[in-house]
Amino acid sequence: MPESTRSSTPTDDGLWVVILAGGIGARFWPASTRERPKTLLPLASEQPLIADTVGRARALVPDDRLCILAGEHLAGPFRSVLGDLPDAAYWIEPDARGTCPVLAWASWEIHRRNPEAVMVSLHADHRVHSLDGFQETIQAAAEIARTHDVLVCVGAVPDRAETGFGHIKRGEALGTSGEIVAHRVQAFHEKPDAETAQRYVSEGHLWNTGMFVWKVSTFLSELAEHAPDVSDCLELLKDGVEAFFEAVPVSVVDTAVMERSQRVATVAAFFAWDDVGTWEALSRSKPADSDGNVLVGDAITVDGTGNIVFADQGDVVLFGVDDLVVVRTSDATLVMPRERAADLKTLLAELEGDEE
Repeated sequence: MPESTRSSTPTDDGLWVVILAGGIGARFWPASTRERPKTLLPLASEQPLIADTVGRARALVPDDRLCILAGEHLAGPFRSVLGDLPDAAYWIEPDARGTCPVLAWASWEIHRRNPEAVMVSLHADHRVHSLDGFQETIQAAAEIARTHDVLVCVGAVPDRAETGFGHIKRGEALGTSGEIVAHRVQAFHEKPDAETAQRYVSEGHLWNTGMFVWKVSTFLSELAEHAPDVSDCLELLKDGVEAFFEAVPVSVVDTAVMERSQRVATVAAFFAWDDVGTWEALSRSKPADSDGNVLVGDAITVDGTGNIVFADQGDVVLFGVDDLVVVRTSDATLVMPRERAADLKTLLAELEGDEE
């Protein structure tokens, strides 16, 4: 069953949604490659992640205020999945320079069209449950962003101690929108160890979803103050997008702006959220059999428990083994302990080194 379906007609004429969809998703190798990144895989529902995300975006805005930010090599594959999305929705990055430059470009372009606009930034590889809760949260965040002139980061309420996510420490209450209370962000914390993660849960910290909502004018102002090396390059956009991306330094919006700004708030999501970041995430997004095995594709387990199998091509049979991740594609087969799922980039680095 898809994670969400299109809901009520959008009514906020000043709202835009941009979707960051340029990443490969190396931790989903060998199913995820540069030519077919994880956003084209059905990892959260029966349809590709990018289709899930666009469905959520369309619940907020019409297609003429929806933008997919990705490289040219992905535009074709995305069009094949999102056939009814107009070509104008694809904003092509000439070069991958990180989240700060691409969001700076998107904010600048949206500001050029509507200086009063509010922009929602979504990642294309998240799982969200409850479209109504998602809409309510984003609409509240947009109101907070407008009313208090702040950059809003959506935080998810943890349901477990998690070492793979960044966390948000909430400060004083800033304001309300309906039932949703916004707080100033007191601190952002990077991925913690297990003991610290448990403490963060007990202290009421939120997971940092990486979903942002801001007035484009506010973001551009904070960008100029905290990341002038990026902001100063925006004037090159008058010469074309290529000129900007050739000159702008690589940077991440979290460290370049969000962690430096004093005008950052957070709202707790009224929906369940997960970052589909490693093969382990399938244990939370896909149903398991009575032995705890998650099987996608033509896969069978006998006398085995707690396995995750993704059979993209051909059959996979596991017999008498536990807690493995097995991925089969037409090009490669991966077998690893489930507990090593987060370390897959280490393996890829080794494989690339062997090829040199």
